[in-house]
Amino acid sequence: MNYGENQQQKSSLVFKERRAKADIYAVEARSLLNKATGFMSAYDFTLNPYRGCQYGCSYCYAAAFSPDSEKRQNWGNWVVIKSNGVSILKQELARWQKKHNRPPHIYMSSVTDPYQPIEKQQQLTRELLAVMVTYQPVLVIQTRSPMIVRDIDLLQQFEYLRINLSIPTGSEMVRKDFEPKSPSIKSRLQTINKLRYNLAANDQHKIRFAVTITPLLPTLLKDRNKFFSQLIAVDRIVLQEFHPTRKNSLIASTRTQAIALKQKYAWWYDNEKQNYQQFKQSLQDQIIAWSSNTEILEGKTGFGYD
Repeated sequence: MNYGENQQQKSSLVFKERRAKADIYAVEARSLLNKATGFMSAYDFTLNPYRGCQYGCSYCYAAAFSPDSEKRQNWGNWVVIKSNGVSILKQELARWQKKHNRPPHIYMSSVTDPYQPIEKQQQLTRELLAVMVTYQPVLVIQTRSPMIVRDIDLLQQFEYLRINLSIPTGSEMVRKDFEPKSPSIKSRLQTINKLRYNLAANDQHKIRFAVTITPLLPTLLKDRNKFFSQLIAVDRIVLQEFHPTRKNSLIASTRTQAIALKQKYAWWYDNEKQNYQQFKQSLQDQIIAWSSNTEILEGKTGFGYD
């Protein structure tokens, strides 16, 4: 995957958002659509409205691609707004349309959450969606935020759309340990149901939904059946283990913060591969029992539109 951002290096501190305790910067990007490679090679482009992410999940591989070691260590406490994103996207999509007789495939986003808290104020993601509606790309949106329901009026205008909700665990206690700044599991499951209710697929609109349990974090046994039962509303569930640990390298890796947390859940991680397989098998058994049309995919295969 190409995680590099083709943009000017200088950025200016705009303000501090006290609620999320983040430094907010602005930069004029040279491009918004980045060629998708590696894990995202099924797409033409990745689109990241922001750099950095206020959710600051302990396990997030994207921290490795911070512009410097200080920001890598402070992952979750800074965000860069691509202030000229709307005008740049218009230019890039117009160029694509002139050269191709098919819509581009776009994955939003690969190294940030397009609906992190700053989006409520900036509405950059919303403005970018309004641009994309005109050009009708095949679009996949990856988020963990209920804020996405704000944009239902725009989302229902896309012809080809997949929405992936990230829910790595079915246990709220585990969620609070690994991603304490992120929305609750309950709110994310409610988000999926609201989206499905308001974004029904038909002949003109091929809209799909997935829950990405990536990376798969521990889910307590007492929580599993309830969690599984709430996943049958989607057409796809994606599973994936932790990225490998590669210290200070510009490739997807597991952060040291998450590695430390693994010690608290040694009952899971001391035999991670077996527990992963048992979780997958239990999930498959439940899906089959409910005669659901939900498919279970793993890794890269699960992140395509189809």
